[in-house]
Amino acid sequence: MRFNPEEYKYTSKRNVVYGHKGMVATSQPLAAQAGLDILKAGGNAIDAAIATAACLTVVEPTSNGLGSDAFAQVWFKGKLYGLNASGYSPYGISIEKLKKRGLSEIPKYGVIPVTVPGAPAAWVNLSEKFGNLDLEEVLKPAVNYARNGFTVSVNVKQAWDEAYNIYKNEQGEEFKYWFDIFTKNGKTPKFGELWKLPYHADTLESIGKSYGESYYKGDIADKIDSFFRKYDGYLTKEDLENYKPQWVDPISVNYRGYNVCELPPNGQGIVALIALSILKEFDFVHKNSDTYHKQIEALKLAFADGLKYITDRSQMNVEVNKLLSDDYASERRKLITEKALIPKAGNQFGGGTVYLCTADGDGNMVSYIQSNYMGFGSGMVIPETGIALQNRGHNFNYDTNHDNCLMPHKRPYHTLIPGFLIKDGKAVGPFGVMGAFMQPQGHVQVITNLIDFHMNPQEALDAPRWQWINNKDVEVEPNVPLYIVNDLIKRGHNVKIQPNFNGFGRGQMIIITDEGTLCGGTEPRTDGYVAAW
Repeated sequence: MRFNPEEYKYTSKRNVVYGHKGMVATSQPLAAQAGLDILKAGGNAIDAAIATAACLTVVEPTSNGLGSDAFAQVWFKGKLYGLNASGYSPYGISIEKLKKRGLSEIPKYGVIPVTVPGAPAAWVNLSEKFGNLDLEEVLKPAVNYARNGFTVSVNVKQAWDEAYNIYKNEQGEEFKYWFDIFTKNGKTPKFGELWKLPYHADTLESIGKSYGESYYKGDIADKIDSFFRKYDGYLTKEDLENYKPQWVDPISVNYRGYNVCELPPNGQGIVALIALSILKEFDFVHKNSDTYHKQIEALKLAFADGLKYITDRSQMNVEVNKLLSDDYASERRKLITEKALIPKAGNQFGGGTVYLCTADGDGNMVSYIQSNYMGFGSGMVIPETGIALQNRGHNFNYDTNHDNCLMPHKRPYHTLIPGFLIKDGKAVGPFGVMGAFMQPQGHVQVITNLIDFHMNPQEALDAPRWQWINNKDVEVEPNVPLYIVNDLIKRGHNVKIQPNFNGFGRGQMIIITDEGTLCGGTEPRTDGYVAAW
C-alpha cells in the first residue's frame, strides 16, 4: 500500500474516554499503555506517571529525554502536592565569563545553555514519597522499548526531521554524538520504523537500580562531567551531586467556583493565574470575537508581568500573592479596552515538551510535564548514555539588572506548567497544554472552554486555539471563524492564520465525573492517546 501518514482528507472525531480503575493520557500511545500496564501490575497513579514519563523519553525523544527537567502536581489521599524538578545553572557560569568568550547572548544550542537535569530526580522523589512499586520495576516498560525497539509515530518523525535540520548546521565536534544516537547512516527514522536506543536502556536500568545515585553521584555523573570539561562547558559533577528537586505548595486562583492550581515560580503557571484573575469578572459568549479579544488582552498583560518578574522564587522581587491579588487584577483589568494594546508590566510593586496525566481507582491523580525545550534541547548527547540534555539556560536574561539574569546556581524562568482543578476541596482533575510560551495561553483557553462553555474534556482540547506572539501579533488556527478574525483585525490585532498546528500546544485532561468515574480527553494535534481501565 502507498498511503501518506501525514495526509488526512477527512476530519476525524474523537470521543471522550471513560474508565474507573485507572487512566493515562499523553501524547504517545505506547507511553500511555505503559502507564496503564503499571496500574494493572499494582502501581498507583504516581507509579503510572513515572512509567509514562520514562517511556516518553524513549518513544518521543524529540520532546524530552534523560536530560530533561520536570514539574508535577500530585493529588494523593485528598491533598495536593507540588514538585519543582527544574535544574539550576552551574556553579561556574556567569554573564561575565560568557562575555569574555565573545558571546552577546546565551546561545540556544551547545554546552553553555545546559542546566542541571531534574527529571530523573523527579522520578526518584515521586517514587519514594508516593509510589507502590520499586522504581526499577516502574522503569521496565521504558527499558524494554529502548532495548527491543519502538515504532516511530507520525508527529515524532516530523519533529525528528526538524531537529536534524537544525543540528546539521551547528559547528563543533560535540554535536556529533546526537547523530551517533539519533540517526542511522546519517538518516532519521521513517514513519513506523522500529528504532532502538540501547544506551538509553542501560541508563534507565542504572537509574532504577540505584534510585538515581548513579546519575547524580556515580559513573553517569562522571561521564557528564568529563563531557563538559572536554568541550569547555560549565556543568560539573559537583552541580549534579548537590541537586535536589523542591517540594512546593501549589498556588491558585478561584475561577467561577473552581480553584485553578499551578506551581509557583520559577515556572510560568502564575501567568495563567494572573490572566484568569483578570478575566473572572467578564461574561463570555462562545464563538464571539469580544471573548477572543478580552482573553488575548488579559494574557498579554499577564505575560508582561511574568517576563519581568518570574525567575528563581528565592530571588523574585515581588511577592506571588500580590500578583494574584484581586486588587491587582482589578487595576490590570481597567487597561483592557475595545482596542488591542501593547502590554507593559505592572509597576505597583517597587518553547518541545511532553505532558501526561494519570489517575487510579483510589482517587490519586498526577499532572506531570517534562521537557528538553526546543525539541531535543541543546543538541548535546553524552556518549554511551543516551542522555540528551535540555537547554533551559537559554531562558535566562543576559541583562545583569533583570530579575531573571543569569547567575550561578539559579533556576531560570521556566515554561513548564502542569495544571490541576479543585472544587469545594475535592479533586476535579489534572490538565495541561505543553508548548513553550503557549502553555499558559493553552491553560486559559482549555479552562474557559471547560468552565464557561461547559465543554467535555475532549471538546475543550479540540476547540480552535489562538496564540499571542508579541506586541499586537496574534496567530490563530485555520478553523477559527473568519468573522472573528476580521473583527480582531478591526480592533487592532495583527492576525495571522497559521496552517501549522504544531505551535498551538498539545494537551491532555482527566476529570472525575459526578458518578466518581474517570473521563479523559487527549490532543488531536499530535499522536495523543487515552488508555483506560
